[in-house]
Amino acid sequence: MPSLLKRTFKKHISVGGRGGEKNEISNHVSSDVLAKAQKSIGANLGRVAKKLYKDKPQDGEKFVTEALARIKTSTDPVEASKTSDLVVEAIVENIGVKHKLDEAVPAHTIFASNTSSLSINDIASVVKRKDKFGGLHFFNPVPVMRLLEVVKGAETSEATYKSMMDKTCITCKDTPGFVVNRLLVPYVCEAIRLFERGDASARDIDIAMKLGAGYPMGPLELADYVGLDTNKFILDGSHKKYPDQQLFKPILLLDKLVAESKLGVKSGEGFYKYEKK
Repeated sequence: MPSLLKRTFKKHISVGGRGGEKNEISNHVSSDVLAKAQKSIGANLGRVAKKLYKDKPQDGEKFVTEALARIKTSTDPVEASKTSDLVVEAIVENIGVKHKLDEAVPAHTIFASNTSSLSINDIASVVKRKDKFGGLHFFNPVPVMRLLEVVKGAETSEATYKSMMDKTCITCKDTPGFVVNRLLVPYVCEAIRLFERGDASARDIDIAMKLGAGYPMGPLELADYVGLDTNKFILDGSHKKYPDQQLFKPILLLDKLVAESKLGVKSGEGFYKYEKK
């Protein structure tokens, strides 16, 4: 895997999680799960390569091959993280499960969360390395998107904070959604409501925002890419926290699509249909 923090971390980076599926940290994850994860990683890297190497497909293939060669999968979180300088968790949004991963990680290791919806301080309350814990919020596709939100918890040490920064970084308080998602979630949700009302087609909504606002992806394309189940999870969490805010009001169409397992790119259909590879 290309080191996202290569100037700071000389040894290993471990990433815990397998996409949008609700896995728990366990020593008993099946080999089938790892095979699916490896296939998913390869597909995602392929999409990234197309963006990075539009005019040089051979370089894109080399990028994918070399990246996959650097990735090792494991069913044992202790073994996978024992030599890691940094562990980034991108697992299910459940504080108890994140605590299990913290227990498996060596004491010297910086432990970071890529959470989209939970409070960094709430997660820090159940980890043993409060001074070595913080938030690293990446954006898809990670090798292409230059922004990284670095979130300090109340007890994150200055040394840990400085070690976590290596992209174009912004700092923000531990507030719901941080900066990007606090703005992005209402934006995507309003696009879904626009489509739900029949005010415009999905294609026209996306074209309008790409050509009119200069966004690289339209809001409904982005929702499909992230996963409609993930969008619903974040929206539901925001609504629970701020029940009086209309911005976070539940969306019947989103609920319906998720109930029908139309989750976007990963399921083959969301607001658009996709070819399964």
